Amino acid sequence: MDESIELKQIGLRIREARLANKMSQADLAFAAGVSVPYISDVELGKTKTNVLAFRRIAESLRVSTDVLLRPNIPEVKEIYRNEFAEMLLDCTPAEIESILKIVREVKTSLHNKPEDID
Repeated sequence: MDESIELKQIGLRIREARLANKMSQADLAFAAGVSVPYISDVELGKTKTNVLAFRRIAESLRVSTDVLLRPNIPEVKEIYRNEFAEMLLDCTPAEIESILKIVREVKTSLHNKPEDID
């Protein structure tokens, strides 16, 4: 895979984790000890990050570096499955069915997107 595509995918996962944590780029930059433009460039796949800064970013986001680097390994998939199951614990059966319906639609939409957006 082209390095620039990999950097964009990692940057997108960082952005998604940041948004999931309700953090701005400034919040993440402060927590990780880097600049806002640096976070922006990493999220856009415009720059490579060094190992120490990457680790601080992951720690600030409270996610495993594996989640950001290699989301398709079995251990990471298990983390996602457990997180999804935890979200459903306090839901009623009707709420679970609604959530599953939404997830199915999103999955279908993601599977039908053009390849170059990945």
